[in-house]
Amino acid sequence: MKTPSRHLYLRVWLAAVLALALVMVLAGIAWHIQQRDRDRERSSGPIMSRMLIVRNTDGDVLAVAPQLPRRGQGYEFQVVMPNGQEFYLQVPRTTPGGPPPSRALPPWWARSPYGFLWTLLLVGMVVALALYPVIRRLTVQLERLQNGVQRWGEGDLNVRFPVQGQDEVADLSRRFNEAADRIQNLMSSQKSLLANASHELRSPLARIRMAMELMESPQLHDDVRQRTRAEVLRNMAELDQLIDEILLASRLDAKEADMGTIEPVELVGLCAEECARVGASLDVPEGQFHFEVQGVSKLLRRLVRNLLENAKRYGATAARGEESDIELSLRTENGRTVLRVSDRGPGVPAELRERIFEPFYRLPGASERVGGVGLGLSLVKSIAERHGGSIRCEDREGGGARFVVTL
Repeated sequence: MKTPSRHLYLRVWLAAVLALALVMVLAGIAWHIQQRDRDRERSSGPIMSRMLIVRNTDGDVLAVAPQLPRRGQGYEFQVVMPNGQEFYLQVPRTTPGGPPPSRALPPWWARSPYGFLWTLLLVGMVVALALYPVIRRLTVQLERLQNGVQRWGEGDLNVRFPVQGQDEVADLSRRFNEAADRIQNLMSSQKSLLANASHELRSPLARIRMAMELMESPQLHDDVRQRTRAEVLRNMAELDQLIDEILLASRLDAKEADMGTIEPVELVGLCAEECARVGASLDVPEGQFHFEVQGVSKLLRRLVRNLLENAKRYGATAARGEESDIELSLRTENGRTVLRVSDRGPGVPAELRERIFEPFYRLPGASERVGGVGLGLSLVKSIAERHGGSIRCEDREGGGARFVVTL
């Protein structure tokens, strides 16, 4: 349900108009006080400041005449002589050699006693009308953001906003788009993970159910029963490994998840233990017995184990079914530790060397009997990136594949 608009642009405009009106009122009050003081000066000031002094030829003061309070053109003085005789002296305001100066008429809007106030009111109206389109243009972007966020909250994750300009609204649009992209990618990843996991879980469960039904048959020979039991155990182990890899992949996708304590990890000993499990050879530079990196020990062990098991699984010679030559080498290049796992299998086509690191992706023709569900290399990539590293796949000289991890 769409919430009613509260017309932010109207409230902002009214606030600006009210602020302008307040400034106008204060300016009018100040002007009125100034005019009143000026009129008071005109009426009282000249009596104290303008005086007429009458002297004789000897310079003696005969009379001192103050200006009489009179409005209008010119000045008038009352002179009282020593003998008591009174004179009234009027001095008109004239310009030398001409008539009194004429004043230009004020404009029509200022001809009333409150002309300045009318002018102020007119200016305020013009400014208020000019403010409206400016404020409306700013707030219409906020309204677009409001409607888009509401649609996004209702489930439309494809909502994005155009980024216009460099102001705060544009920055908000840009940050929303980035957050929406991350959330949409996370949701897509989770949906893909759940869809593929549900598909991969069906296979071992179906095989276990069929084996259990077969074992209930009374005509089943003991040797067949033993093989069936071994098949059930193998599928249960595969199911347990699948669940463990799905949980780990989900935690690695959540960037804020705590995967363990960062500490110095000695790779030579760790790699030697994992190579012994699969019968791989370990190659380190002569005289160098320590390759220490900062990381989470259990994750780095999982990285090495997945690479070696992948090499063992897909590196067998198809024609003879023999174990291929698996080699793990450790080197230091440009201040970084480089780990390489090589096999003598069929290799990986160049156009698929990026896709093999996608979750649940397996090379065309890979049989489920080989084992694995397509999460091993995806986990290796996630673990390497968690440690600030990277992984790539390349050809091995003489045939086979080589996976290069840089930490």
